[in-house]
Amino acid sequence: MTDLAALVDDLRAEQYELQAIVAVIDAAAWLTPTPAWGWDVRDTISHLADIDEMAMETATDGPYAINKVAERAASTEDVTYGGVLRGRRMAGAQVLAWWMRSSVAECELLLTLPPDVRVPWGIGMRAPSFVTARLMETWAHGLDVHAALGVPSVDTDRLAHVAWLSTRALPYAYSVAGREMPPAPLRVELTLPSGAIWASGPPDVADRIMGSASEYCRVFVQRMRWQDTALVVEGDAAHGAMSVARAFL
Repeated sequence: MTDLAALVDDLRAEQYELQAIVAVIDAAAWLTPTPAWGWDVRDTISHLADIDEMAMETATDGPYAINKVAERAASTEDVTYGGVLRGRRMAGAQVLAWWMRSSVAECELLLTLPPDVRVPWGIGMRAPSFVTARLMETWAHGLDVHAALGVPSVDTDRLAHVAWLSTRALPYAYSVAGREMPPAPLRVELTLPSGAIWASGPPDVADRIMGSASEYCRVFVQRMRWQDTALVVEGDAAHGAMSVARAFL
């Protein structure tokens, strides 16, 4: 996970694919509700544009850094909602232009970060994890846009990054749930869209999660209940992991 340039390339690809989808929709389609309660397509793209700007400011300790915004906000929801409100003063095409500018600038900035720098995003992330978090969020919100527009979502092996971040986020997920993470080691073994295998953890342990990377990642970005998947979940620690699964706040 330390090849920062390759990670940024994958983030850029994720952004370009979603931008290409919304570039051809009409004004009415921008107002199509998504599965995210209260948000339409324009709101979703506005959030991505805004959060990319916030990510850049966070990496450079600017006035719009996420922790500085949070200090001024009444709630976590208000931090997120600020970008949505900005977008609601624009037409859909203007929102897309905004996101295209912010995403290009973001990728250029991310390439300049030393791999070992710690960015104060959430509980703090080193640069590769920070880039991966931006990819994860773009993919997750892209699922909402695909669903709203009736455009099938085509998964790629970039889900390996989302799977890695999701698995690494388990201690955080347990803390959000107010629970202690069990000490038992966990094996996660997933099939990527290409058929390649992504795995984490010792191969010979009792607690295991196995199956589709597409389903596993959707569970961790909270677009799918794990009970509705075909994932094989064995052992108390594995069941506990799925019960708290989240890759972000």
